[in-house]
Amino acid sequence: MRDAFVDLVLGGRCAGCERPGVTLCVRCRELLTAVTPFSAWPDPRPAGLAPTTASAPYAGELRKLIVAHKEEARYALARPLGAVLAAAVREALGSCGPVWLCPVPSARSTVRQRGHDPLRRITRAALRVLRRQGIDARPASALIVVRRPDDQAGLPAERRTANLAGAFAARSRWAERLTDQPVLVVDDVITTGSTLAEACRALESGGIPVLGCAVLAATRRRRPSGS
Repeated sequence: MRDAFVDLVLGGRCAGCERPGVTLCVRCRELLTAVTPFSAWPDPRPAGLAPTTASAPYAGELRKLIVAHKEEARYALARPLGAVLAAAVREALGSCGPVWLCPVPSARSTVRQRGHDPLRRITRAALRVLRRQGIDARPASALIVVRRPDDQAGLPAERRTANLAGAFAARSRWAERLTDQPVLVVDDVITTGSTLAEACRALESGGIPVLGCAVLAATRRRRPSGS
């Protein structure tokens, strides 16, 4: 409703292409529906990272939409971005479910600073899409932040891995609930894979097997399998 009010009163712009109008124009919306998920393996691949599926490269309009939702709190973008994440989940799952989606958690201070939790909002939107498509998809808040790592920006792959070591832990009450259940770790973007690998490690250490990972986008260093 806030986005709609701003568009109406102040004159909005598309978050993807910046054309005057609504938060997401028809062209950019169509680009999101045309994504083709692919296997996104980092090179080098961090130890413990489960097979990862991305919906699209982290570039162009999609990159702008992810940043606008996360950093500018353009909440209306959660729904279309959720559909993009759902596409990656379907590809990673390879069946009609059931599946549990476990988002990579953010530190509480980061959530307070942004004023919202972008990934959880997108994950909820993805769950609604998957359920409408007949997939038994459920949320799993099975991870918590136990140590806030330093800023990852600019760090090489090996430094990122060391920086994230021990950052997450599995909630013990989820271990029995998720035994023998298909669990996908979800995030917005994969770069070196260090964050997802640490999330997988924390879940596995807590007795929660990880089927794979699903993300909205992969940086340009990520390539479709076989390329």
